[in-house]
Amino acid sequence: MDILIIGGTQFVGRAITEELLSRNHNVTLFHRGKTNPDLFDEAEHLTGNRDGDLVALEGRQWDAVIDTCGYVPRVVEQSAKLLQDAVKQYLFISTISVYANIEHDPNTHEDSPLATLEDETTEEITGETYGGLKVLCENVVMDYYPDHHIMVRPGLIVGPHDHTHRFAYWILRGAAGGTMLAPGDPEQPMQFIDVRDLARLCVDLLENEAVGIFNATGTGVPLRETLSVIREVTNSNVEFQWVDEQFLVDNEVIPWQSLPLWVPSEMKGIHTVKVDKALAAGLTLRPVREIVADSYRWLTEEAQPASEGPLVAQGTLTRERESELLEKWQSAFR
Repeated sequence: MDILIIGGTQFVGRAITEELLSRNHNVTLFHRGKTNPDLFDEAEHLTGNRDGDLVALEGRQWDAVIDTCGYVPRVVEQSAKLLQDAVKQYLFISTISVYANIEHDPNTHEDSPLATLEDETTEEITGETYGGLKVLCENVVMDYYPDHHIMVRPGLIVGPHDHTHRFAYWILRGAAGGTMLAPGDPEQPMQFIDVRDLARLCVDLLENEAVGIFNATGTGVPLRETLSVIREVTNSNVEFQWVDEQFLVDNEVIPWQSLPLWVPSEMKGIHTVKVDKALAAGLTLRPVREIVADSYRWLTEEAQPASEGPLVAQGTLTRERESELLEKWQSAFR
């Protein structure tokens, strides 16, 4: 198959490109030429800008397009409209954030209510508008490709080359050893998906000429298990101090940000999204140990040096803040 990827080779696009090439598909990468422009000599590279400069795509045809970086409906419409007669399938990478009640619904599925925006003309991407904007982007794609669209809605994406460095917080903190703050219920499941498993699903869907919407995240792994694997893989002496979630909320530890992945139990619907449809379509999930081992290897051997950016997400707990919280928590029991 001849496949066009819009969005270049940063993380998701990189993994999808690798998966496509491993199956001997012909890949064309459309990007601005700013991130990893030297990767994938075996692929065709076209430069431009999806917002206003699609000249390089004119007069061409592909079997399918994979859109990895659509956030604003006006911009997505430019490629959807231009390629309407040039591709047979349009696969759009969306997000589980499109669901209106995801935090509180323990059974979110592909037909659950979607987020809305008070102002559908906004193009400002914030925590409040992100999901609603993605809904509008999906609508654009479905309007132009009513019978040939694939919507993939991932949860938290992890693995090597993750530029968000959210999962990196847990790996690097665990590797550092000592007493580590572990939040809430140890058995609360957390859903995440390795970017390579996401890529494999996307290519499977295209090859099988699927149509429709597919949630794409993990089936849920208890935090205790994930942290234990991190300790073993990194050969660390870390000890976990489990801290009550209400204590964390009372002390202004911000869910998902201060401790990536963690949310209070009242918001645990984020980690119970139904993925039965994707599993039936061929989604397979690699073991947590493999995800942690490969991510740790990348973080310690290949990731950009700290001078080019931190290896943990902005806003995560500093060691100083963590020590303060642990001291306060432990003092309550003295």
